Amino acid sequence: MRLTLCLLVLLFSSPVIAQPAQNIVLVTLDGVRWQEIFNGADSTLLFDPVYSRDTATAKKQFWAVAPTERRKKLTPFLWNTIGQQGQLYGNRQLGSRVNVSNPHWFSYPGYNEILSGYADDRIKSNDKIDNPNETVLEFLNKQPGLTGKVAVFSSWDVIEAAVNEKRTGIYASSANEPTQAHSATDSLLRDITTLYPREFGDGVRADFLTYFSARQYVKQNQPRVLFLSFDETDDLAHAGQYLDHLRMVQSIDGYLADLWKLLQGMPQYAGKTAMLVTTDHGRGHTPKARWKDHGTKTADSYQIWMAAMGAGVASTGEQKNGPVLFQNQIAATLAQLLGMEFKSDHPVGKPVEGIISKSR
Repeated sequence: MRLTLCLLVLLFSSPVIAQPAQNIVLVTLDGVRWQEIFNGADSTLLFDPVYSRDTATAKKQFWAVAPTERRKKLTPFLWNTIGQQGQLYGNRQLGSRVNVSNPHWFSYPGYNEILSGYADDRIKSNDKIDNPNETVLEFLNKQPGLTGKVAVFSSWDVIEAAVNEKRTGIYASSANEPTQAHSATDSLLRDITTLYPREFGDGVRADFLTYFSARQYVKQNQPRVLFLSFDETDDLAHAGQYLDHLRMVQSIDGYLADLWKLLQGMPQYAGKTAMLVTTDHGRGHTPKARWKDHGTKTADSYQIWMAAMGAGVASTGEQKNGPVLFQNQIAATLAQLLGMEFKSDHPVGKPVEGIISKSR
């Protein structure tokens, strides 16, 4: 009798992990600093005509005295929806720190770390070389019910190498490669992709085309795992175009709001989907011209951020203090949100503690 009573007490008093998500969306915004995510526009760049070609318009669009208001102007979905219903990590002013663990602090090493959960020093350039590491996407694509239900849409062509499309067979629509046309909408997207000016070369597709191509794919194919990788934020920063960089961040925030609304209107996704948003690396901050750069010669560009929301994610908002988190924890966190443990033949960072919602 006593044993039965003890078991009942444990059953009803111990926290239980909430129902895991059935679908996951991973989003990356290339080279977006934590400073803008948590403080909004940087006045030293926003009001400098060297970086913002129309400072009057820049002020009207992005400026407010309070950082909490500025950040909502820049990324309203991130703060009004994810900030209220999910979690945000990386505000170092509040003691929340997220770092890359790879020693390079630029794109391909960062994407490998995000996807494989492993900082591999063999990946030390942005050359388009197929990733030798198993990624969490490859792992998930092997699981029952997920095979053939993993899709990647990226603006930068190197991402298809980062996910090793050739080895894994994962569907990866990357840069300006032509896509199959199954409908009038597909044909239109294909034509625009072919004819739209390629400001940053053939290896980069305009982010709006990446988004709308992914949106159409979701409607038609309903993948269970979606990786959306945007690139123009980094290209505009390297070009020193701060106002345009902010506009692109704001546009992508709008795409995510639109995608979330779409998913919540589809029975397969509504209430069953988690979203995780992050970046591959940070940028410099002092002197202000270092904002254009990143890498080991640019101080603090190892500092990143992360946000999560949806099924299985605890609604604890903006995080304070806590242990230092690392980019290599993202892959295992994605798998855990789906109720799985990501294991591979290489080391994998542990899932982020506290991200999973628990109920009694």
